[in-house]
Amino acid sequence: MSAQDTLSGRYGAPAPWRRRATIAASAAVAGVFLAWLAWAVYDHSTPQVTSQLETYSIVDDHTATAVLLVSLDSAEVRASCTLRAYAEDHSTVGEVTFTPDPAAGRRQVQTIRTERKATSVESIGCTAPGQNDPR
Repeated sequence: MSAQDTLSGRYGAPAPWRRRATIAASAAVAGVFLAWLAWAVYDHSTPQVTSQLETYSIVDDHTATAVLLVSLDSAEVRASCTLRAYAEDHSTVGEVTFTPDPAAGRRQVQTIRTERKATSVESIGCTAPGQNDPR
C-alpha cells in the first residue's frame, strides 16, 4: 500500500470534477479581465479631443496670445480647452477656457487677458463629456 492510498483512505480522494471546475473558473475570470483590459486600452487611446500648444506670444503687459492645435473626434464634440498664463515669479496671471470652433479648423487662436505681464503660456488641455482627463 502506497502513501497516496493511505492518505486517500484516511481523508478521502478529491472529487474529480473539482480540478476541471477550478480551471474553468480561472479561465472565465482571466477572460473577463482581458476583456476589461482591452476595453480600457481602447477607451484611453482614442480620446474625443486632443490638443497641443503650437506657439504663444506676449503682446503687452495685459495680453498674451496662443495658438492651440485642437483635434476633435467629430464636429459634434463639445470640448472645453484651458490656457494659462504665468508671470516671471511662476504665479498665474491669466487664464482662459474656451470651446473650440470646428469651423475655424485645427488651429485655435486665443487671447488671454492678464493682470500683469506674462512670461509664458501653458496649455492645461482639452476635455469633453466623458473625457475628464485633459489632453
